[in-house]
Amino acid sequence: MKKVKSSKRTSERKGKCLAQTVGEYFTAVPEPARSALEAMREAIRSVVPAEATEVISYRIPAFKHNRVLVWYAAFSEHCSLFPTASVIEAFKDELKGFSTAKGTIHFPLDKPLPTSLLKRIVKARVAGMEGKKR
Repeated sequence: MKKVKSSKRTSERKGKCLAQTVGEYFTAVPEPARSALEAMREAIRSVVPAEATEVISYRIPAFKHNRVLVWYAAFSEHCSLFPTASVIEAFKDELKGFSTAKGTIHFPLDKPLPTSLLKRIVKARVAGMEGKKR
């Protein structure tokens, strides 16, 4: 007997969210991560250009203005900001208390979101993108 291959992606079959919109993504995020993610979203929105839009990119929310400025996402123990490696490198001294990877900063859910630091990071990313427009 021939096995019929499912048309659904592996991650869909495993129950992972494949949101098509930012609203769908937020709906699928449980508390307390959703509240933290909403705070992160508002902080980002307050410093990106007014014309920036929210999109799903790489299966997570992102703010886009011509190109993606930053991505952000929720996980079980933290929310992450993806501002690119160069921005993280520029803020490495201020990020010493946080878990970071090449292009990611993890903000633990059990601690207050450092909103002013988050805003400065996003502003730096936006400024870097503006400089590349030439």
